[in-house]
Amino acid sequence: MSVQKELEVVTDYGDLAVTNGISVFDPAFDEAFYYGGNDLGATYSPEKTFFRLWAPTASEAKIVFYNNWNDGPVREMPMTRDIQGTWVHEATGDCKGIYYTYKVRVGLDWNEAADPYAKAVGVNGDRAVVLDLRSTDPKGWNMEKPQLDSPVDAVIYELHLRDLSTHPDSGILYPGKYLGLVEKDTRGPNDIPTGIDYIAGLGVTHVQLLPIYDYSTQSVDETKLHLPHYNWGYDPKNYNVPEGSYSTDPYTPATRITELKRCVQALHDRGLRVIMDVVYNHVYDGYLVNFTKLVPGYYLRYQADGSFSNGSFCGNECATERKMMRKFIVDSVVHWVQEYHMDGFRFDLMGLMDTETMNEIRRRLDEIDPTILMIGEGWNMETVLPGEQRAHQGNAWKMPRIAHFNDGLRDSVKGSTFIHGSQGFISGGAGMEEGVKRGVVGGIDYGGSIRQFAQEPVQNVNYVECHDNHTLWDKLQLSSSQKTEEQRRWMHRLASAIVLTSQGIPFLHAGQEFMRTKNGDENSYKSPVQVNWLDWERCAEHQNDVLYVASLIHLRKSHPAFRLRTAQEIREHLFFEDAPEHAVAYTLRNHAGGDPARHLYVLYNANAESRSLKLPDLGAWEVCYGSEWVEALDAGKGILRVNGIGMVVLRTSNYIS
Repeated sequence: MSVQKELEVVTDYGDLAVTNGISVFDPAFDEAFYYGGNDLGATYSPEKTFFRLWAPTASEAKIVFYNNWNDGPVREMPMTRDIQGTWVHEATGDCKGIYYTYKVRVGLDWNEAADPYAKAVGVNGDRAVVLDLRSTDPKGWNMEKPQLDSPVDAVIYELHLRDLSTHPDSGILYPGKYLGLVEKDTRGPNDIPTGIDYIAGLGVTHVQLLPIYDYSTQSVDETKLHLPHYNWGYDPKNYNVPEGSYSTDPYTPATRITELKRCVQALHDRGLRVIMDVVYNHVYDGYLVNFTKLVPGYYLRYQADGSFSNGSFCGNECATERKMMRKFIVDSVVHWVQEYHMDGFRFDLMGLMDTETMNEIRRRLDEIDPTILMIGEGWNMETVLPGEQRAHQGNAWKMPRIAHFNDGLRDSVKGSTFIHGSQGFISGGAGMEEGVKRGVVGGIDYGGSIRQFAQEPVQNVNYVECHDNHTLWDKLQLSSSQKTEEQRRWMHRLASAIVLTSQGIPFLHAGQEFMRTKNGDENSYKSPVQVNWLDWERCAEHQNDVLYVASLIHLRKSHPAFRLRTAQEIREHLFFEDAPEHAVAYTLRNHAGGDPARHLYVLYNANAESRSLKLPDLGAWEVCYGSEWVEALDAGKGILRVNGIGMVVLRTSNYIS
């Protein structure tokens, strides 16, 4: 018996007479009740506001109006059944600032919930609010953004908004707020730049913000911001509204909207694009979420026994393959682009979503702006969704121009993320060279055993640390405790060098450039802010390391050879060269990608001791980068001798300046 049939035996929701005998679990439900219009939620004008709710299993529906986020109802009005399982109501007059919820009768029960399509909410997000969104636009709000010719030109910097500004030496007047990322000319210890000036100074192109949609009160209560609570925000409540705890006034619905727009505008003005971390694979609570209250059983996935499918390990999964769930996700992404001018999306646990939904998002974004990035976690999680439908790495070929994080490179470079003592290429692990090579070519099918999931380099995101798990520095403390701190520092630098000179899209975790530590905390999603903040004292102490990463970014931007657009270009121009154990060498030949250097030679050396290498006979070589590791270079004999852990880049002398 199929999961669907077993579910229909185990349970159903409401009175089947309402849906003409069609179970909410039956595929025919989507055919009967799919609504493709663009007017779900509240459509405001000064003269009237039109409300449309999708609730096919409801036998009655009402809209409830409130004057505030916590007052009793002002009035309840019946909604009228309309097409495709929708209910409508038109309220005359100017409703701006009115709070509202929907009430539906499903079977014998009345459920009340916020509008899933709400664009504004009250404090803690339990009631939607009618707003004129144009009144929330900051001065000078426009669609202008920094240029991006290809995804591989991006350098992504992942940041939790609170982490940037909560350290006491950040010099920022709005710690933990959207406006903290707007402030210019802020200074920290030893007068180093902080905040937006610091990020822009690194040379990155994109700031990826951990969740900034409205997330669960169970994580952060917006009425109790005086308490020292912290959360990453991977527990979505209202998908289309900014999180209130990052605003200066969560009680005024328009404030969070305007302040987030100011944040995006400030980043754009500094040459930085903005990627939004989104979580469409699960909700904060499968029983309490507005989806379940309004159309029970539809929006989430279930096991055959009626329990939630839980590949997210967060209690539930969104049924992205259902037509109205897919529509909601696509509409939501488009809303963030059109209303907030977002430049990219990072999809949490993307492998739990389905390929058709991901491709539909890509199609809609291409209609608006093809330069908008889509990247995600393509892990193959355990779920009731059939494997061939999952948006994981193994199905990357079905999703062109959608990128996946390369955990293969990550673990080859530093050792297994989940085995604390495991050593990778940088820390002396044996047999890691080929894994590094797979990342160097951008995860494509380069030939032989050097192949991964990507059809093209734009589908590959290279990284060695992110908000999850140990920071790279803490990982090296665990796996290489017998090494000196200086040796671990060179290992750390080499890891960043590999990421920033490999093909594909490079990704840095905020603070990686100054060897960020969380003091061994492996999962700091709700740890004290003192564990998570960017430590500006540490940043000041590690300015040479910060400058090193900035120089790597400059190197990448200066050499198109590190940013080849296609798999065919990589196969034609990138050649692996002979290298000793614990080293990887390759050349980028014949002005690869239009590079000013005819040939580049790149060496990743993880040997602490001196090593000699025979250079390919491609002309007279000279040092382009990493001279501190070069012990000797005999251009005539084509011999390079290096000493210590690090990266060296050579170029042939006929360089076009």
